[in-house]
Order: sequence, then structure tokens, then C-alpha cells
Amino acid sequence: MATTTQLPGSSAPALRSAPSGRAGFLGALRSEFTKIRSVRSTYWTLIALVVVTIGIGALACVGAVSRGSDVRGPGFDATQRSLAGLILGQLIITVLGALTVTSEYSTGMIRTSLTVQPRRGTLLAAKGVVFTLVSLVTGLVASFVSFFIGQAILSSKHLDVSLGDPNVLRAVIGGGLFLAVCGMLAFGLGTLLRHTAGAITASIGLLFVLFVLINFLPSSWQNHVDKWIPFNAGSQIWSTVAPQGNPPMFSPWTGFAVFTAYAVIAIAAGAFVFLKRDA
Repeated sequence: MATTTQLPGSSAPALRSAPSGRAGFLGALRSEFTKIRSVRSTYWTLIALVVVTIGIGALACVGAVSRGSDVRGPGFDATQRSLAGLILGQLIITVLGALTVTSEYSTGMIRTSLTVQPRRGTLLAAKGVVFTLVSLVTGLVASFVSFFIGQAILSSKHLDVSLGDPNVLRAVIGGGLFLAVCGMLAFGLGTLLRHTAGAITASIGLLFVLFVLINFLPSSWQNHVDKWIPFNAGSQIWSTVAPQGNPPMFSPWTGFAVFTAYAVIAIAAGAFVFLKRDA
């Protein structure tokens, strides 16, 4: 906004431009947080994520209780059973991850965003940080609530565990981390593809369809490939019992690192395209 000043010895006011600050990262963060919270679909998607994750986990625990002592054994994982809803929850968070980027391309708002914040790297980083925080907090809420409800159900048959038991707290926190990385994978693919349907389809293909298709491979191939499948690698972080039989899987943190690497690659590829290609 311009301000007027009176020059000495002159009756005519002169225009003086108010100093304008350069758009910074904190401003970009505030802007992106306003965007994500002002869109109604964000709330519905996050609510659906929590409800589905908790609901499926509770149903899985009810199923275990109905079988009673039949489920007991070295392979039974009470924590993972209560977090079973993450299998579908991952598909829901990918929708929000993709929409965080692609919705601006579909409406043309990306040009406005780049006009306000012309530093593309700053804009993309702010989007990523805001979405990561939102998905992580929501994922942790869904994971902890699923765990407590699931263990309450399992306690009727004395199948439950507590957060103080070995590896349980790591697994429950890992459930939230798992959902956040799923969302970031979709975020990276959305930045790369710039198309909502394409990004969601690619994310579901990597996280779910690939997990199903690997079962149709010859067992000799599965022994070498299975642990590298994104879902198989990432899901080790929310389990407390090592998988029984073959093929051997990665340890929880190693598997999570492999899973995170997929998201990092997608984000890096998307960032390269975002920085080089016009909106």
C-alpha cells in the first residue's frame, strides 16, 4: 500500500512505497495450513481415516475373541491385530496426500500460489511440512485409539497386551508413522503426476495392488522380492512378533527405512518436476 508524504517547500504530496517483505517460509507455512483446514474434504477424509482404522481394528479383535484360545500361538500379535485397520487406512490417507497438491492444479490455484510465493522450493516444502504434521497427528490418534479399543476387546479372553510390554509402544507409534509416510508417498506422486486420479491410482497400486499381486509369483521369487514390497516393508514397524516362516522380512526399523525411501524417491522426483516445469 502506498503512503503519501509532504515534500519540504512543496504543496504537492509525493508517493512513497511502503517497504514490502519477501515472502518467507513461515508465511508459506501459515498459508498452507489455512488452505488445508479451509477445505471441507480435509475434515471428511481425516474423519473417515480415523473411523475406518478404528472400526476395522475393532472388528479384527472381535474375530480373535470369537475364536478364543484357537488364536493363541507364537504367531499371534495382539498389537498388530488391533491395528489391522491401517491396511485400509493407508488407502484413505493417500487420497488426502494426493489432493494436497493436485487440487490446486485442477482448479488453477497453483498459479495464484506461485504468484504469492514465487520460490517454488519454499512453497513445496511448506506444503509437505503442513501435510506431514496433519497426517502424523491424525495417524497417531487413530493408532492409539485403535490399540486401546482393540485391547479392551481382547481382554475378555485374556489376549490383550499393554503399552509397557516389549515392542508394543514402538508398534503403536509406528502405526502413526506408517500412515504419515503413506500420505507422503501420495504427496510425492501427486507432485510428480499433477493429476488427482493418476496420483491416487499410482499410490494404491504401490501400496495395495502390488501387495496382492506378489502372492501370485512363484515362491522362489517371493523369497527375494516380498520384503521389498512397500506395504510389507512398512508394516513391520507396527508389528511386535516376527513373521513366521519364509520369506524372512526386514526388522521393524529397517523395513520402515526401506518404506520411507520409496516416499523420499517419489517426493524427490516430484520436487524436480515442480522446480523445472511450468505450472
